[in-house]
Amino acid sequence: MSKTAILELDGAKFEFPVIVGSENEVAIDIEKLRAATGAITIDPGYKNSGSCKSEITFLDGEEGILRYRGYAIEELADKADFLEVSYLIIFGELPTKQQLEQFENDIRKYTLVNEEMKNIIDGFPKTAHPMGVLSSLTSALTAFNPKVVNVENEKEMYEAICKTMGKFLVIATWTYRKMMGYPLNYYDNTKGYVENFMRLMFELPTGPYATNKTVINALDKLFILHADHEQNCSTSTVRIVGSSHAGLFASISAGVSALWGPLHGGANQAVLEMLEQIQKDGGDAQKALARAKDKDDPFRLMGFGHRVYKNFDPRAKIIKKAADEVLAELGVNDPILNIAKQLEEAALVDPYFVDRKLYPNVDFYSGIIYRALGIPTDMFTVLFAIGRLPGWIAQWKEMRVNKEPIGRPRQVYTGYPLRSFVEMDKR
Repeated sequence: MSKTAILELDGAKFEFPVIVGSENEVAIDIEKLRAATGAITIDPGYKNSGSCKSEITFLDGEEGILRYRGYAIEELADKADFLEVSYLIIFGELPTKQQLEQFENDIRKYTLVNEEMKNIIDGFPKTAHPMGVLSSLTSALTAFNPKVVNVENEKEMYEAICKTMGKFLVIATWTYRKMMGYPLNYYDNTKGYVENFMRLMFELPTGPYATNKTVINALDKLFILHADHEQNCSTSTVRIVGSSHAGLFASISAGVSALWGPLHGGANQAVLEMLEQIQKDGGDAQKALARAKDKDDPFRLMGFGHRVYKNFDPRAKIIKKAADEVLAELGVNDPILNIAKQLEEAALVDPYFVDRKLYPNVDFYSGIIYRALGIPTDMFTVLFAIGRLPGWIAQWKEMRVNKEPIGRPRQVYTGYPLRSFVEMDKR
């Protein structure tokens, strides 16, 4: 028997259907609320509003669960690589060996970026933030790929996906090369996707670049952990922009801009900025912990706790191990990273943080890894965007294939009621 919810308003009762998800999530379907009652709901930040039904990602913050298409994030990070997980997220099932090889080869077909894109990146000053440059370059790809994708044509959709996966990685690394004043690199079709990221970033014409397996493995895991995260700010942005039938590049460009914000993708950058500030103040981790516990002190410990995960961030456990392996492999001796380790060790046993479940999150550990690799702080969110790309593509694809209506939230107007115009000489 199907459930219903009853709303009483001004003495009248209205029934609304209740939807139960495959993991027993309960939602009241208020699609016809305004038509039936003349009223709307108000929910700042959409914390209690479901904008869609989705088959991509399941997240339970109370229990610390994250799954892509039903597969536990722990198992995917341990047994799959980033392109394998990307295929799963976008197309719904794990690829066969043949499908994965074909997917990677088809991505390689589209890794060459039009040379005229260099004119666009040349127009930015070296001081431009890489995320601003990446958003602009992603949007500019539309100019070189003007054909509107027919979402009902599987071949066209597949080609658009491969093209996006291929070109986005290249232009993302170009933002770093621009910032550093280095010549722009090109994808090497004889190497893997994540290995190419390191090459594109760091290989210089003055000599070959040797990749490190431990580093590649850590980055592979990081990209997997960031691949999707349900209806977060940037993903919701991609879906709402795409709901107007804007193209894939335009929608992802909007997602990049949303991710840029310090409350979203910029969190791992905020972690390093906090660590640098602690170092400037003398490098005392215990003092920083004491300040974080003082409710009258505005100082906040970045990279601990999570808005969604009320228990622990399942991604943090995975990436902590990778961070330890990278630091051991590279033998990095960096006072900033030493402060980070002290904070981590102290917070994991301090009753104040343990009782409040303020554990180190994925942003804390990802920032440590990026710092150890010599990646500038301004580039951290760009790496987040590379990892999140398959999730954005999958969410855009799902929304378009399901023919979801254009996003159009309502509002409660709180301004002046009707007023008469006041002539200039009477104001």
